Amino acid sequence: MGAPGRIDLMRAVDLALAGEWDGAHKIVQQDESGEAACWIHAVLHKIEGDETNSRYWYRRTGRAYEDYPDAKAELAAIKSSLSD
Repeated sequence: MGAPGRIDLMRAVDLALAGEWDGAHKIVQQDESGEAACWIHAVLHKIEGDETNSRYWYRRTGRAYEDYPDAKAELAAIKSSLSD
């Protein structure tokens, strides 16, 4: 199975917004180098409360943990960036 595409990543965001953390996590775990997948992965661990793991994934994106205090707003921003 290859890395998730844009549609898969948008699905991961939708799952995360719906509170289906595990389903979203399974999608992003398929790509440990793509910027969007890493960003979603970072937010998922922020939601989970695993700050250390979340910060690891943020470092892979060049973004900061503190950039978005609200995970839902951040997920909406990710979805918007995937729609461009």
